[in-house]
Amino acid sequence: MNFYGLPTLLVILMLSGVPAAAQNDVRFERSSLEIETANGVHEFDVELAISSEQRARGLMFRHEMAPDAGMLFLYRSDRVLNMWMANTNLPLDMLFIEAGGRIIRIQENTIPLSRTTISSRKRARAVLELNAGTVRRLGIKPGDRVIHERLNK
Repeated sequence: MNFYGLPTLLVILMLSGVPAAAQNDVRFERSSLEIETANGVHEFDVELAISSEQRARGLMFRHEMAPDAGMLFLYRSDRVLNMWMANTNLPLDMLFIEAGGRIIRIQENTIPLSRTTISSRKRARAVLELNAGTVRRLGIKPGDRVIHERLNK
């Protein structure tokens, strides 16, 4: 293990700028989730990043994402989560979520391709990445609830 607990070879591939087509093809299961806000309930079709390989790849190398799409990064236990935007071309809103589904922190409009660490600052169980501007458009705030079968147990 090396950077952010990722295998050394994976870190080398991530930092090399090797196009996605040249790297191993990572597949993601799809699922739906809802976010309950003061403005109502909002549905999203998300890809699930469950394995370390899936979480390492995330939304890297993509150039577009549907307005109601996203990626949910799920972890087995609560911890301070650190994300970054290396090789990620899309600006994103990141929602850090506790095990029960409550949003504990939001980082809006992340900078594409940045290697700056984006931290949950508190222990979290998941991160939901949405297109930048979604949080503002839908009025999503810390304390709002994400409803998904893998979070609300």
